[in-house]
Amino acid sequence: MFTGIVEEKGCIRGIRPGAKSCILTIEGNVIFSDLRVGDSVAVNGVCLTATGISGRLFTADVMRETLERSSLGSLRTGSHVNLERAMAADGRFGGHIVSGHIDGTGTIVRIEKDDNAIWYTVEASPSIMRYIVEKGSIAIDGISLTVAKITGSTFSVSIIPHTAKETILSEKRTGDVVNLENDVISKYVEKLLGLAPECREMKKNSETTNQATGSRGISLEWLAENGF
Repeated sequence: MFTGIVEEKGCIRGIRPGAKSCILTIEGNVIFSDLRVGDSVAVNGVCLTATGISGRLFTADVMRETLERSSLGSLRTGSHVNLERAMAADGRFGGHIVSGHIDGTGTIVRIEKDDNAIWYTVEASPSIMRYIVEKGSIAIDGISLTVAKITGSTFSVSIIPHTAKETILSEKRTGDVVNLENDVISKYVEKLLGLAPECREMKKNSETTNQATGSRGISLEWLAENGF
């Protein structure tokens, strides 16, 4: 688990492409104080496993699913990336719960200066926007940020100079693609309430089966009718 507090900016030093995957070689500094082979590192918000370490370099395998769902496939040698080690059990919880399993990508559609702050407006798909709430948390390229504004298809965050300096957000331009991870709590709540798309589909299939077999099944209505 991560918290979205980026520890440093790393640099891609090598990309070894496979048929539908790749191996990244990433240079860093701070994270190597205790990094071991097998440890998890969030790279632009994507949880990767360090498979090899040499000096200030580590390698990580990136599978097809990750390349298709994230922006890692657009990285080039020399690209800067946000790096964060997995949270230590005795560490400070400075951001929010970040799993490193991103939900998809968004596109930066506007960047605006506001005195000492910088506003970033990101356009995202409905499947991502459904979980975003004003003043809630969102991870952008692995950075824990607070949602300040929402429209139908976009959300905006306002960041301080320190965040811009210590992360790759300062290098982003309009049109750039970023990795997005929703607050996982909202997804669990939706699933438990039976509101998730897959839950609705399961309910629909169950009702169809009951109609075909003449069985009503157990429901809140059935329980009420039978004195429960």
